[in-house]
Amino acid sequence: MAEEEIKNKVAETTEATEATPAPAEAAPKAKTGKGKKGKKIVNAGAVHIQATFNNTIISVTDKTGAVLSASSAGANGFRGSKKGTAFAAGVAAEKALEIAKKNHALNSVDVYVSGIGLGRDAAIRAISTVGIRIDSITDVTPIAHGGVRPKGERKP
Repeated sequence: MAEEEIKNKVAETTEATEATPAPAEAAPKAKTGKGKKGKKIVNAGAVHIQATFNNTIISVTDKTGAVLSASSAGANGFRGSKKGTAFAAGVAAEKALEIAKKNHALNSVDVYVSGIGLGRDAAIRAISTVGIRIDSITDVTPIAHGGVRPKGERKP
């Protein structure tokens, strides 16, 4: 009789364990994505000014060319023919450089100016008003020279 009771208890426990699924392990999942990066501290960088007749674009980069901040006259609310003015270029330069100075501790730059727009000088003046030291100013405007002689015979 005792053996029958034991067999019944064993049978009940096996039925109970088969009916209820095993509890899932609550192990924390490992992060697969990248974590938040810290702000890059850059002491010296470069400012690229592209001044056209219609707009002025300012890009602040580190020495390797990675963009730290950028701004343009159009991004600062100027529309139409007002984007090509010297005042709009100064506002764009101030905004881009204030962001770079605040977020990346930028304090000296080399300036590369491209284009023939009205914002060339105003953007350079705005750099000095923000309080960033200008190490050099380089004009990188491409100059057309007619190109090389084309292939083929000369035409009379």
